[in-house]
Amino acid sequence: MTYRIIRKGESRSFQEAHAFVDAARDDASPRIYIGAQAGAAFAEEQRRGWHATEVPFVAIELGHECLAEYTGDSARADLEGGAAPNVFGFARFKLGNAAPSNLIELVKPAQADAAALARAKAAFETAGFAVAVCGDFPGRIVDRLVRPYYNAALRRLDEKLASATDLDMTLHLGLGYPEGPIALLERTGLQHHYEVTQALYDAFGDSAYAPARRAQVAHRRARDAEQ
Repeated sequence: MTYRIIRKGESRSFQEAHAFVDAARDDASPRIYIGAQAGAAFAEEQRRGWHATEVPFVAIELGHECLAEYTGDSARADLEGGAAPNVFGFARFKLGNAAPSNLIELVKPAQADAAALARAKAAFETAGFAVAVCGDFPGRIVDRLVRPYYNAALRRLDEKLASATDLDMTLHLGLGYPEGPIALLERTGLQHHYEVTQALYDAFGDSAYAPARRAQVAHRRARDAEQ
């Protein structure tokens, strides 16, 4: 499976050299946009007259945003088939400051072309990634599932249910988790937890995603340090 890499800005998924990026070919038809401005670069090419349906598939690196922000020109485009059915979003799961995982979350539009989806999935799987396919919603699968759990652990710490050490030990030994939530957040960064949960809270308005107090403090400290 050959593909072309178009890099626009710093990539969260591929911050360092990787065989997946090295295997790209400039003469390949499928396009994979990576970097913080990946979606904007794709949208600009669409405005200039290039049509995504001319290639087997397109994959756009996403942050917390929806794929439809870049693929639809109206409120109904995605649901009614106006968005290109061969354009997908992707994100390589990375928990805060930790190294990127081997998981790729592949975001499909509401009206997806099955053959194009299979090609995009195969491109990542050939490089050794595990691929999870999801619908087009704000936030990625892992964050939607685990961030409320991390928030709950931080709030129980504020309530003095137990010490950080005892909370972590309880979940590690009682449920078999490889690492307790407080230790994990300290290792990967409370500031990152704030950024993810705030984005999810803004998108859904669900109080389970509202950043816990300690994450808010970490965010304010980081902001003040930059000023």
